[in-house]
Amino acid sequence: MRHAKAGNRLSRNQSLRKATLRDMARSVFLQERICTTVAKAKEARKLIEKLITLGKTDTLAARRRAFAILCDHHIVSRLFSQTAPRFKSRTGGYTRIIPYAKRLGDNAALVFLELTEKSRTIISGQKRVKAAKEAGDTSKVSEAETKPVAPTAGAAETTAHSKADVKTTPKAAAKPTGVRKLFQRKTGGE
Repeated sequence: MRHAKAGNRLSRNQSLRKATLRDMARSVFLQERICTTVAKAKEARKLIEKLITLGKTDTLAARRRAFAILCDHHIVSRLFSQTAPRFKSRTGGYTRIIPYAKRLGDNAALVFLELTEKSRTIISGQKRVKAAKEAGDTSKVSEAETKPVAPTAGAAETTAHSKADVKTTPKAAAKPTGVRKLFQRKTGGE
């Protein structure tokens, strides 16, 4: 019987479940938003909220406890220096779960698990293009970066060509024989 055993087992044993939740927490602290299933998001949210609460008290003991879970010094320092200070005024509710879509393979409900206070705006898909146009962000490359550098007067006359400068001729495709001929994809022109 499973008396007093809370939480979803996620169809994994203990070590794999802990590794899955640790990796999801690391991804959330790095990316600030991940796409996952509902069950995994609900379990990872518990761990993430505990780590952010731990990050509010910046002590050596708290850092060691966070490192025991996350196993990465860079992410732990980022948690204590950047992520946790954003949530100083909150007493909880550091993450949100946003329904997204159904996965095509197994029809599992996908959700976004994200931090409520983000350091940057996260936009995906078509909205990114519209938001960039509205903000006037024209991320064009300057002319100096696109023009080739002219050789100096003292340099040798022979110059190396880049792959873009050298024109390659496509190789003639050889007819497959034997087993390869059996597994060749049929096209409409043949």
